[in-house]
Amino acid sequence: MIALYRRVFAIGLQDTFVYRWNFLLRSFFSIIPLIGTVFVWRAVCEQGEGLTSYNLSAVVFYFVGVMVVDNLASPTEDEWRIAAEIREGQISALLTKPINHLLYRLSLFGAYRFLYSLVTFPVVACVLWGLRTHLQFPQHLLTWPLFILAVCGSALIQFFIAYSLAMLAFWVLEVSTFIFILYSFEYFLSGHVFPLDLLSPRLQTLLQWTPFPYEVFFPVQVLLERLDTANLQKSFGLQFLWVCITATAARFLWHRGVRKYQAAGG
Repeated sequence: MIALYRRVFAIGLQDTFVYRWNFLLRSFFSIIPLIGTVFVWRAVCEQGEGLTSYNLSAVVFYFVGVMVVDNLASPTEDEWRIAAEIREGQISALLTKPINHLLYRLSLFGAYRFLYSLVTFPVVACVLWGLRTHLQFPQHLLTWPLFILAVCGSALIQFFIAYSLAMLAFWVLEVSTFIFILYSFEYFLSGHVFPLDLLSPRLQTLLQWTPFPYEVFFPVQVLLERLDTANLQKSFGLQFLWVCITATAARFLWHRGVRKYQAAGG
């Protein structure tokens, strides 16, 4: 069984490698928002007001961390591809095979992220070199495996959410509206726009019970070593809880959707 999904992973690599230039160009132009963000936050930090826990270097390192986590963990149109397979009846061919569809798509997702990270590595390396004066890498060796573990949790949460959204294609013809609505909340509440610890304590308390902070903000906080042991353990526990919840939701929607699915041909 493991060999089967290893083969699926290899097929995903071949499929993704066809679009390597698309990935490279996308990663190159993703630097532009990062540069704009650095200039904006530089102006904010120079005012000397409103930021008590972040100086300019910390802010720059934070958004570089956001870019790295995005490259490693964020799905690339996975929900659109899965929804299209359901809508166009292509999924019928998979239903006749002895394969777990969730693990099948997870294997492809892993292949996409692995190759995307390799293709974009030169661009990320250039960014790190250009902003090296603002980067203060972790002082403790244990931080790196913890960061990798947090990124893996982030990738699983984001994939299971994307998969669950795609499953709505079993019931509605077009899922784009649901995707845009959820991702609009996700973009702001995951830490893409600003560090979430700049919010009021009450809002931070509310957000920690949602999956969004564990997609980007938490892994970056681990990299920046801004969490004490107690908060680190609590955050890992909550991230693992959301991995289980989103995985359960993805499986449930798949089984309910297959019961409703009807298609000719395939």
